[in-house]
Amino acid sequence: MATAATPQSDIDPYSEEAILSPYEPYRALRDIGPAVWLEQYQVWAVARYRDVYDALHDHETFSSGSGVALNDAINERMRGTTLASDPPYHDHVRGLINGPLTPKALRAHREDFERLADELVERLVRQGSFDGVADFAHVFPTSVVPDLLGWPAEGREHFLDWASAAFNTIGPMNERSLADVPLMKGMWEYIAEMARPGRLREGSWGADLVAAADAGRIDPKLLPSLIGDYLLPSLDTTISALSSALWLLGTNPDQWDAIRRDPSLVNNAFNETVRLESPIRAFSRLVTRDHDLSGRFLPAGSRVLMLYASANRDERYWDNPEVFDVTRADARNHVGFGHGIHGCVGQGLARLQGNALLTALAKRVRRIEVGRPVWRVNNHIRAMSTLPTTLHV
Repeated sequence: MATAATPQSDIDPYSEEAILSPYEPYRALRDIGPAVWLEQYQVWAVARYRDVYDALHDHETFSSGSGVALNDAINERMRGTTLASDPPYHDHVRGLINGPLTPKALRAHREDFERLADELVERLVRQGSFDGVADFAHVFPTSVVPDLLGWPAEGREHFLDWASAAFNTIGPMNERSLADVPLMKGMWEYIAEMARPGRLREGSWGADLVAAADAGRIDPKLLPSLIGDYLLPSLDTTISALSSALWLLGTNPDQWDAIRRDPSLVNNAFNETVRLESPIRAFSRLVTRDHDLSGRFLPAGSRVLMLYASANRDERYWDNPEVFDVTRADARNHVGFGHGIHGCVGQGLARLQGNALLTALAKRVRRIEVGRPVWRVNNHIRAMSTLPTTLHV
């Protein structure tokens, strides 16, 4: 894949150091060129915004059908999911789960989410100090979303471990991936069990899928993957965005004051959070045909690593990209939820949770005090494990 003239780097995006402090390595990769060969992983790293954006909108050249992980075993296991598929099959399976996630469908849940957010914030205000990850960011993704899916009380204790393992194994088959492969096997077996008729609550999103399979409208073999498409992306990514929002607003009190003065900024603040601290660091694609990417030749058969988190801080596109600015006019242009046909199908649900919780905070809380976060070491998720927090009213 690479020649002596090929821009190469020994930067390892999957080292513990780069995971915990990723932004200087990203900048270095951006400075080298539009695509940089990582010999260790036999993959092109694409780190600049425009190149990532353009590639995400060219699904014929940059294919997801061969998987989006950096190892063959997980790519093979992901076949049949919306994430690891190309049109026309992708359009079919995405259509099967999209109904409850349309803006119109989600509006029906807005009042319930707002009420639950008000109750959570009131409880945390009375509590005083708490963990912004476990006591704030975990609550909606691990309760409200599984309720919508119709998941019973049993098995929910596995959700966070499953989500973490899923994103670890999307990376190269390093020690973190290998350690979580058995957990992934157990997860898929459990989800397959839950896909049986009668296991998910009647009238729920999950039960509707099972009923459609029973009626012959969906291939029953797809059920575990489709249920997984609802469940897994709605956990770690949203938890990451919510905890990062709390941290950024606590460390930028002027931005929190701006939201309190103008609560209409909440949605933009959520976008700016996802831009600056992108929950998903990267996904890969397979190049289906020889392609010129901003002057860099990518041969057919190459695998490219789309560094979303780097693109979202690219100084070639963003003004003052390191600055958290809730009034940033183009914050919505981030690629933190992907883009193009593979833009995250559940991003509307994540926004609904984020907007409800940040609005509830803005109504009640004068100042958000945060301590030093502890960041998790995960191949593909940028997330905290703890965040000391106190709310001042």
